Amino acid sequence: MKRTMKKIIQFIANPRLLLCYGMAWFITNGWSYVFFVLGSALGIGWMTAVGSAYLAFLWLPISPEKIVTLAITIALLRWLFPNDQKTLAIMKESYAKLKAALKRKKESKKK
Repeated sequence: MKRTMKKIIQFIANPRLLLCYGMAWFITNGWSYVFFVLGSALGIGWMTAVGSAYLAFLWLPISPEKIVTLAITIALLRWLFPNDQKTLAIMKESYAKLKAALKRKKESKKK
């Protein structure tokens, strides 16, 4: 358990991953906060409306924003840091475990 927690913390605290996550967050969410704040401060109606409408969508339970942000983070990590083998290896290992678990679950439902 301790080893797993250490691995998770190292993965999340990786500066490259954090940079890519920040960029992905700004692509999916950040711009709407900027639109809302600037539009409100400068009195630009369309900017406030677009920012607040997208923010309202983000807070809905059906919003796929977290999944999209994670996908963009992984894509940016692979594109900007292709030589970061440690982080990519952890992601590949986690993906393989998830795939195996889903396969086992599917097989157990067949029985």
